[in-house]
Amino acid sequence: MPHPDFVGLVNSLQATAEAALGDLNAATASAARDGLLDEGRARQTAQRSLKLLTMLAEKTRGNLDFTEADLLTGAISALRTRLDS
Repeated sequence: MPHPDFVGLVNSLQATAEAALGDLNAATASAARDGLLDEGRARQTAQRSLKLLTMLAEKTRGNLDFTEADLLTGAISALRTRLDS
């Protein structure tokens, strides 16, 4: 069974990156479209979250259950895809 604090941490880091990129909610996306968010700073925030998730994956390798590992891998993949586009 996944640890709720671990799930919360992964979800929080992913949500921070998505919000910085304007993907979390309509208000953030609208502000980004209107040029109200500095794109460079937003990208740095998203990249920092991705680095933290990647470090977390490296440091916890072999110590996560399947659900935790899958959640972490999915978050990393989603953010890499988003940042590479």
